[in-house]
Amino acid sequence: MLKDLLSLPTRRPLAPRQSLLFWLGLSLAFGLVYGILVWQQAFSGEYVVQDDARQHVFWMQRFVNPQAFPNDLIADYFESVAPAGYTWLYRIAATLGLDPLLTSKLLPPILGLLSTVACFFTMLEMLPLPLAGFVASLLLNQTLWMNDDLVSATPRAFFYPLFLGFCYFLLRRWLLPCLGLILLQGWFYPQAVFLEAGLLVTMLVSWSEGRLRLSRSVRDYLFCGIGLAVCVAVMLPYALGLSQFDPVVTLAEAQQMPEFQNGGRSDFFNDNPWKFWLTGLRSGLMPRMARLPELLGVALLLPVILGFRRAFPLTRQLQPAALLLPQMLAVSLFWFGAAHLLLFKLHLPSRYTQHTLRILLCWAAAMTIVIGLDGLKHWANQQADQPQRWRRWLTIGVAAITAAALVLYPSYTPEFPRARYIKGEQPALYQFFAQQPAETLIASLSEEASNLPSFAQRSVYVAKEYAIPYHMGYYAPFRQRVLEVIRAQYSPNLAELKQWMQTTGVEFWLLDRAAFTPKYLEESWIDQYPEALRQAKRWLKREPPALSRVAEDCVAFQNARFVVLNSACILSP
Repeated sequence: MLKDLLSLPTRRPLAPRQSLLFWLGLSLAFGLVYGILVWQQAFSGEYVVQDDARQHVFWMQRFVNPQAFPNDLIADYFESVAPAGYTWLYRIAATLGLDPLLTSKLLPPILGLLSTVACFFTMLEMLPLPLAGFVASLLLNQTLWMNDDLVSATPRAFFYPLFLGFCYFLLRRWLLPCLGLILLQGWFYPQAVFLEAGLLVTMLVSWSEGRLRLSRSVRDYLFCGIGLAVCVAVMLPYALGLSQFDPVVTLAEAQQMPEFQNGGRSDFFNDNPWKFWLTGLRSGLMPRMARLPELLGVALLLPVILGFRRAFPLTRQLQPAALLLPQMLAVSLFWFGAAHLLLFKLHLPSRYTQHTLRILLCWAAAMTIVIGLDGLKHWANQQADQPQRWRRWLTIGVAAITAAALVLYPSYTPEFPRARYIKGEQPALYQFFAQQPAETLIASLSEEASNLPSFAQRSVYVAKEYAIPYHMGYYAPFRQRVLEVIRAQYSPNLAELKQWMQTTGVEFWLLDRAAFTPKYLEESWIDQYPEALRQAKRWLKREPPALSRVAEDCVAFQNARFVVLNSACILSP
């Protein structure tokens, strides 16, 4: 095996327990270092928030201040779609004095360490070598921190520690921990329960003598039956529950909406079959390859290695639990297909494959690397006609190159870690709005409006970040709001503008200084509302908008980039 090649520089070989603790400790050390790098970004300024947390965390300010975001359509919607466990975790943290945005920054490295431990021990169930556990967990850490799922501290961030923990206990056949993790998964990221239900079913199937066979163990059927019952119980409230923001958008509706077309806010459909079925962020099978460590590519060699077992003696160490890899792949593909067939009832198809494929690639790459290095050493030892020194240095050289590619990945990856934290660049603007009453409502088409609920804790009438078109009970009124704001901002009719402001109760209007130029409209996010955009362009060519005519007299705040208008001033005689 690899103990001669990869042993530590100690005077005596490590005992198995010492070896396990060493590689686990090293795995956690790397995970902690990566987490600290993320924390450095998270706490690099006063106004910093993760991109997706702007949707899923801002409304939790209600836990700190019950008067926050009163009668706010956007806050109400994102509160309604938050899973119960996720909501209660942040509520408990707020009770302990932690601001929700602070909690969202503290959580990701903790979730990363939990994922590291679960990945390490699950790998040992399949290939019981601590080195393999280290390689798998290190690759997983690098993969997670190059994507923004874990770092978002949104519901999908909890998928990895919970799902990996479920896989470990499933392989160990520990019923109660499995059931507990199914419950937690349902409370934090319900979609993953479908994957776990699929894995429970696959445990009844094994590969023996070149064919698939059903289990003959009563215990397996009992385990599966109880697990599936818990899956049904935890998903039943979601299936039967009625939301004020139902119904879910239908396929026919989505096909007609610009928001779902290529370049839209939630682009899904694409005329290119390759992009639609394989690489699409929401529709595609594969995770984004540019955000995966290059070394994961060796995972594709695992079937080749398994086909030449005599050349790779370490394959004999693979346990029956390694069947989890093809089982997980099959389950993921099944639910990927089901999500496409039932669009959008199971939400997005990519959610059923992109997370699991990242895990599978890490496990398969770890097996390939460890078994491959051992196979290289085995081959070199058989070359009796070659000098012993040459054989030793060949093996050490390949191992050193592999180790360097593995460990030094962050140093040659410019974006690592890719946290996607948004740094607010308008502190004076945030402070101005934060000083206004809690019920203040702000109208704007500026992209800066997406930051105001997080940084100023004040409601916005519309903003790009919140244009999420999956529940028509939310998006239909939201879309109508956007059309109204476009019309109000660019209409030359002052009386119409005043009437709209009185009806909506908007107190302030945030304008980019370039808001009344044709170039601004060309580059704005409102291009997914084409009819309103064309009307605005026609008005702008014909005469100045009414809002621009009153702008100079009603300024409540201004700086080099923005102007804030006071609605009371605009409405005054």
